[in-house]
Amino acid sequence: MAAIEKRTASDGSVSYRVKIRLRGHPVQSATFPSLSKAKQWAVQTEASIREGRYFQTAEAKRHTLAEAITRYEREKLGTMRAKEARKQHLDWWASELGALSLADITPAIIKERLGRLADTPSERTGKQRSASTLNHYRQALASVMTEAVKTWEWLDASPMVKVGKKTEPRGRVRYLSDNERERLLTACKESSNPDLYLAVLLALTTGGRQAETMGATWRQVDLSRATLQLEETKNGSRRALHLTAPVLELLRERAKVRRIDTDLLFPSKVNPRQPVDLRQPWEKALQAAGITDFHWHDLRHTFASMAAMNGATLPELAALLGHKTLAMVQRYAHLSPAHTAKIAERVAAQMVRA
Repeated sequence: MAAIEKRTASDGSVSYRVKIRLRGHPVQSATFPSLSKAKQWAVQTEASIREGRYFQTAEAKRHTLAEAITRYEREKLGTMRAKEARKQHLDWWASELGALSLADITPAIIKERLGRLADTPSERTGKQRSASTLNHYRQALASVMTEAVKTWEWLDASPMVKVGKKTEPRGRVRYLSDNERERLLTACKESSNPDLYLAVLLALTTGGRQAETMGATWRQVDLSRATLQLEETKNGSRRALHLTAPVLELLRERAKVRRIDTDLLFPSKVNPRQPVDLRQPWEKALQAAGITDFHWHDLRHTFASMAAMNGATLPELAALLGHKTLAMVQRYAHLSPAHTAKIAERVAAQMVRA
């Protein structure tokens, strides 16, 4: 029998979810903008099932990929941290395959489009797209398909199951030597930009991501406990960064003269609601310090590398950097041979005594 449920979305729009349950057949469901269409589909589909004429792909044939992407952007994109990049990837899929129904989106078509993308140089850089970038495009489409299967019930199964990820090269590890670190901090301190030194020191001593530190607010700072509380991190979990004494001292001084029209630690002079853009002063500081092949994210690598060389274990590194698994910190394992050697010596000593 068919059951029709009226639903009202947060924006006030109304839809009608139909579910058909017949003994010996899987449950079929669909959503419609009007009650009349819902009733019409229910009658026709129930009759088709009883007569053996209904195929489970019927719902997938009713919706195009463009429709699915539009719904995904409306329901999911607003809460995403990297929503601009995700939207760019989704727009590409909409332009490539948007006119096709979900039933026509096969693994073969997806692989063909990803292959074409891999062979086409980026308009921005003029270079071939990396495996990581291609995986981001793949993941964008996979997220839409997952919603279509699990939430909207427009698909029985996602075609992305048969579309594998590209193998990405081992993560880059570039960290500052002691001499480079001293030169860079000196150059940042001498910079005409009043935010650069504190921002670099904060990133260098906490291992925080650029978006986490540059987008930090005073509400996240607890000077008495020496912490910077991160509520929304890249992997979705909360994490507290420890603020070292030099950073605390600078933050206390900054708190005395902080702007009252924004809560950001590093607000832009042009738009106080946005973080300051440090790209130019950062590049000038690197040049003044004579440091090459170094990016802002490498400050995080420097923090992790120093922690590893000072005896931090892989689980400890994962906790410091906010990783849920050890896979992302394996790249630092080779930096702590002395620490692991001490453990091996202790184990061997116990075995010899035994």
